[in-house]
Amino acid sequence: MTASTTSADTFSIAGRDYQSRLLVGTGKYKDMDETARAIAASGAEIVTIAVRRTNIGQNADEPNILEVLTPDRYTILPNTAGCYDVDSAVRTCHLARELLDGHKLVKLEVLGDQKTLFPDVLQTVEAAKILVADGFDVMVYTNDDPIVAKQLEEIGCVAVMPLAAPIGSGLGIRNRLNILTIVENAKVPILVDAGVGTASDAAVAMELGCDGVLMNTAIAAAKDPVLMASAMRKGIEAGREAFLAGRMPAKRFASASSPIEGTFF
Repeated sequence: MTASTTSADTFSIAGRDYQSRLLVGTGKYKDMDETARAIAASGAEIVTIAVRRTNIGQNADEPNILEVLTPDRYTILPNTAGCYDVDSAVRTCHLARELLDGHKLVKLEVLGDQKTLFPDVLQTVEAAKILVADGFDVMVYTNDDPIVAKQLEEIGCVAVMPLAAPIGSGLGIRNRLNILTIVENAKVPILVDAGVGTASDAAVAMELGCDGVLMNTAIAAAKDPVLMASAMRKGIEAGREAFLAGRMPAKRFASASSPIEGTFF
């Protein structure tokens, strides 16, 4: 693949094109300086921020993360992390829209319990309906159920984000076939969200045909977050190129790299 082909391989979220298919979070870093350096090393263009846990202007006396991750450089993706019911998720999105001067792009997650952080699918669907009807561009965190993923797409979500494994677990993609089925049936971007542990996990997601990967803990909890962010960037790029190239068929037996057919002895 030529460099020009790679650079032209963009994907679109809510009508805006992006070159980087790696989306990153902002939690769990030791300080804002490390946050900024890791995110810069990742090459990410979309950065998600937990509105309930991070100051984006609601607390005037605290450091504002938007002073480090400026909206003129990054697309800010407010998320509803920490919300366990429809009302709190919807209120959080309204707060983000107010603080960010009418910003419409949000990441919706409605969690089911504190131990697994799995999504509450019924409440997620209900919140998505409310937010879409209210004019939000909703990127939605869900489980890896192809039926639910299609329902969320049909509601009007601009991207569907199935988990690969529990949030922060680093277990990698536990059910590749479900992710593949979601991708094959989708007409909106599909991004793996949660469970990635290292660069090879990110590459697998891209090789399955996902449009992108969102991660936080895999970078922030690494021994060297800045170096891991760089590794994730390369994993995403390698996986995407492998998907576009089309892998060879898997075979049970050997196939010589130098075929002997037609060889003169």
